[in-house]
Amino acid sequence: MSERARILVADDEPNLRRVLTAILRRDGHDVTVAVDGSEALEKLGAGDIDVVITDLRMPKLDGMDVLRHAARHTPHIPVIMITAYGSVGQAVEAIKAGAFDYIEKPFEQDQIRVVVGKAVRHAIANSAQPRATLYPSGDDSVRGRFGLVGDSNEMQAVFEIIDKVADTPSTVLITGESGTGKELVAKALHENSSRKGGPFIKINCAAIPKTLMESELFGYEKGAFTGATSSKPGRFELADGGTLFLDEIGEIPVEMQVKLLRAIQESEFERVGGIKTLKVDVRLITATNRDLEAEIKSGNFREDLFYRLNVVPLTIPPLRRRRGDIPLLVRHIIRKFNERLKKNVASIADDALAALEAHNWPGNIRELENVLERTILFCKGDVIQRVDLPDEIAAHGTPAGAAPIDDDDDDTAVEPVAAELSGDASLKDIVRAETSRVEREVIAKALDETNGNVTQAARLLKISRKSLQMKMKELGLRDREAGT
Repeated sequence: MSERARILVADDEPNLRRVLTAILRRDGHDVTVAVDGSEALEKLGAGDIDVVITDLRMPKLDGMDVLRHAARHTPHIPVIMITAYGSVGQAVEAIKAGAFDYIEKPFEQDQIRVVVGKAVRHAIANSAQPRATLYPSGDDSVRGRFGLVGDSNEMQAVFEIIDKVADTPSTVLITGESGTGKELVAKALHENSSRKGGPFIKINCAAIPKTLMESELFGYEKGAFTGATSSKPGRFELADGGTLFLDEIGEIPVEMQVKLLRAIQESEFERVGGIKTLKVDVRLITATNRDLEAEIKSGNFREDLFYRLNVVPLTIPPLRRRRGDIPLLVRHIIRKFNERLKKNVASIADDALAALEAHNWPGNIRELENVLERTILFCKGDVIQRVDLPDEIAAHGTPAGAAPIDDDDDDTAVEPVAAELSGDASLKDIVRAETSRVEREVIAKALDETNGNVTQAARLLKISRKSLQMKMKELGLRDREAGT
């Protein structure tokens, strides 16, 4: 997604729809309109929406209904509420229920542009959020805890920390690569605490301009700056009695870090332009994909703030370190996109699953979900085959010159790739051959260490037993199998 966004405007007032549409299209956005909440949900369900702007009060279904539906089904899409003067209390409740922000009528064009700009940046930062790690309660076919999928040792370690610290006031710093599901872990910490009845307020610090960071966190008073036509609470204030999640905490400007440190230490702050000190009861959870200790050395992050945030460190493993969870994730993603895309994909072939397990997944679960959504959209049958996967994924684990794998073949091993390639070999041929050689050595070592026990070797390699058997067949290792 670029800075140009696809925005849904839902309002029962024709004039307001026309004004908003004109402003947004003038700024280069694509605009879709809905005359009530029911039509808004229909268009939101059709997809291709990045940001929702909805009036709080509408016929049929109101803005809160739209918000609740979006929070359940499209939590990555920011929802902006429009409220009439005097209904700010309801708008604040909407923020606590998950709305991105609110705009009070009558509004100015600059105010709309600022709020929409923040929402678009948030949508870009959270594009294709790793929602695949969520699964419906009661879904026994997907194993995990706290609404997170996985039964690998790495995820069990995460579950153990959540278990121990969820119902404490301690500050948690969640670290991990982009796309690993840090926000989902923060949500799990909140929902398994005594604060679960309170608000869960989140803010992506990377999506907020530096000049607006203070007013976003602490709010502002009427007249504090140009355009501040009324007072507005900040995220700390909105999170009172609940949890505040600051994502991408490493993006907070150094000059703001002192004020943040004070708010954490003293549980108090002042709104921008205000003189009254406000006290709040907030549990703080932060997340980053940066190395904050390196940022401290470079002068970009305060050491005292780091130690205040890092009371409980919680690291989310990248997908390449929990490959054994890929079959579980794939099963759930297929089920989820069948429902969303109105498809009927039943399963995935073993060799296709092996290719997914062999990929390095630099984009983690977010990348896995994107790959499978695209694959399900264009899949010709009801079973995902290796050929249905993107070329860069399907190429994994296929030795140069090897014949396609057929489950009906006998156990005759496919001859491994010759170590020497002719001078006419392409770079792709060389890479595939070298990959096969390394895979063969690693698998052979695992089989030696487990006396040929395939089940134990698969556990050691963190892949499924079936995938290991397919890989052994490809690489001519079937004669080493001693049993299960």
